[in-house]
Amino acid sequence: MIGVEALKAGGLLLLAALVQLSVAEWIEVGEGHPDVVLVTLVGLALLRGPIFGAAAGFWAGLVLDTASFGTFGLTSLLLTLAGYVTGRFGELTTRSSAHPLLIAVAFATTGVTLASAVLHFMLGLTVPASHLFLGVLVPTLALNMLLAYPVYGLCARIFPPQVRIRREGATAGV
Repeated sequence: MIGVEALKAGGLLLLAALVQLSVAEWIEVGEGHPDVVLVTLVGLALLRGPIFGAAAGFWAGLVLDTASFGTFGLTSLLLTLAGYVTGRFGELTTRSSAHPLLIAVAFATTGVTLASAVLHFMLGLTVPASHLFLGVLVPTLALNMLLAYPVYGLCARIFPPQVRIRREGATAGV
């Protein structure tokens, strides 16, 4: 069963990467672009957990790095961390919290953008902070928020939410 879900996730992320590299590159607000792969990864990680999210993030990053001829491994590292952290957030979040999907997309977008800026700085490339925050982060965040619910709906249709059984520890002396 895990193999079938891994194949479905790989195909979905490959499709998201193709959409991002062919269509989303042309959509530009400020200097921000919608990150279809990241939003898809957030949806998968929320539905399937941290290990699945980390593996899916690694696969998606590998596809993006290969297709865009970017610094090999940089996107894989960032998306692996984003998938794992988002999956943990999904495990810890109760269903009663308001809009966990939007919170996860906001944290993932902000985290990946800032971590990417730090890693690029370590590689010798600099970006002014005002340009990073106002020109790239804010428009990308807004576009990703617009994509969040439609992409999550597609992910939830392909990967129906699993019922999670919460196990409580036994108490002594009761």
